[in-house]
Amino acid sequence: MDDRHRALARSYELSAGFLDTLDDRPVWPRATYEEMLKALGGALPAGGSDPADVITDLARLADPGLAGIAGGRFFGFVIGGELPAALGADWLTSVWDQNAGLNSVAPAAAAAETIAGRWIVDALGLPGGTTVGLATGGMMANYACLSAARHTVLARAGWDVNQRGLFEAPRVRVVVGRDRHDTIDRAVRFLGLGQDAVREVATDNQGRLDTAALASVLAADGGPVIVCLQAGEVHTGAFDPFGEAIEITRRHDAWVHVDGAFGLWAAASPRLRHLTDGMAAADSWATDAHKTLNVPYDCGVALVRDPAALASVFGVHADYLIEGQGDPTERVPELSRRARGFPVWAALRSLGGDGLAALVEQLCARATQMATGLAAIPGVEVVNEVAFTQVMTSFGDDARTAEAGRRLLAGGEAAFTPATWRGRGVQRCSLSSWATTAADVDRTVEAVRRVVASL
Repeated sequence: MDDRHRALARSYELSAGFLDTLDDRPVWPRATYEEMLKALGGALPAGGSDPADVITDLARLADPGLAGIAGGRFFGFVIGGELPAALGADWLTSVWDQNAGLNSVAPAAAAAETIAGRWIVDALGLPGGTTVGLATGGMMANYACLSAARHTVLARAGWDVNQRGLFEAPRVRVVVGRDRHDTIDRAVRFLGLGQDAVREVATDNQGRLDTAALASVLAADGGPVIVCLQAGEVHTGAFDPFGEAIEITRRHDAWVHVDGAFGLWAAASPRLRHLTDGMAAADSWATDAHKTLNVPYDCGVALVRDPAALASVFGVHADYLIEGQGDPTERVPELSRRARGFPVWAALRSLGGDGLAALVEQLCARATQMATGLAAIPGVEVVNEVAFTQVMTSFGDDARTAEAGRRLLAGGEAAFTPATWRGRGVQRCSLSSWATTAADVDRTVEAVRRVVASL
């Protein structure tokens, strides 16, 4: 027990020290993966070490390979920070070490997940009774929802996929927009449907699905069909026209899924809710709590209107389990898993409904500020319509744009990450962290200005 206390005390000391350095340390890692292999590698020692010393060594050795994700100037990919209450709850989650699969074994963990799920459903204006499962991330949240979709559309066609598998089953079509996230395709492959099941629909210059093209694709063939819409295109932040798209899909008895890894949370804001108009009429929704909600990694959220659809896929019965009604394991692929409900509960409880709306609106305000500042720099073009939290920039031709991104990362003031949009090289900036202040944005804009001057 003394070892535990000393290890935890040292962890707290080092953690607090790390957080104190975020404003000054480079945002991008200073060491490469190969350098980290060398620093952390070597043969496994024959003898053990004092736990507190191990924690000290780990922090020292890992430090050059850490990104400043928890700070206010990491805009790479779409990665949020850690709300203080969520971070504290995540520490407790590790200390408590609960296996969150069963109500009977971890009733507190299961209850926290259930209540947090109800709060999310209410905040997003989704149908009452929608069931919520917490998976590892948006990829597995999409997988969980599409698993329920596959089961349901095949059942409507008279095929029990649980009993009979996919051999000789009716072919399921998965209709997607041209600019869907790659995790949709990955989930389709995981489900055994195959890439050939994917039917692509044209999108506009911001990545929004074309509803006339959707109607044409759906009319071209019959059979079971799943339609995937998007709340927040990963480059532009654009939202599909949910109301019209869902009305069209209902004529074909399709399951409608919404991938809203970061954009789903727009529904929590009265000022931004219009972006998600009609979205609540879908059958399932997926998001990442570690993006816009700013819960520590990892925490994907799968939401399904019909609880039986998820339970029919993931329900498990074994003689050694003490099973309960609505066990968390019935909602996600994992059986044994971390108690992700605690930090989600803590994040939502600390914010409240008004605070959640304010968080989302703050991120959008910072994105608008960033876009305005960047657009004022000669030689910088903001490529997208900044409707939510994504800002996409070009610095001229592709080579110049790529070099600007490299120099910004090397300078360490802020992190943008490269992407390609409509065949054109861009740098993508995602405003996802509660910790990003107006001063952080100004500091980033000045760093970009210096990079442009140096090109």
